[in-house]
Amino acid sequence: MATKKKTENVKTAEWMYTIIRRPVVTEKSARGAERNEVTFEVSKTATKPEIRAAVETLFGVKVLGVNTLVQKGKTKLFRGKRAFRSDMKKAIVKLADGQAIDFGQVK
Repeated sequence: MATKKKTENVKTAEWMYTIIRRPVVTEKSARGAERNEVTFEVSKTATKPEIRAAVETLFGVKVLGVNTLVQKGKTKLFRGKRAFRSDMKKAIVKLADGQAIDFGQVK
């Protein structure tokens, strides 16, 4: 039975990696880090409970709240032709006091 649980945990972790794509590192997200907030780019179909579960499981932290927003894509000019950036969904995750996520360390 132990191997079955292990494979279930691996599948769960793989599913959670599809929800959280990457951290967003900008000046604004750095200001949020002072208030114990971390910003992630997430899947467009991800819900707040899924994002909460993924962050708590993958990083081992306690999440107090999740705020989401959809950043609309821009129209840009590239070599004289119009190009469109795709829409992006962001999640701002509020961590409990004393909790932190360090993206500089690799396990």
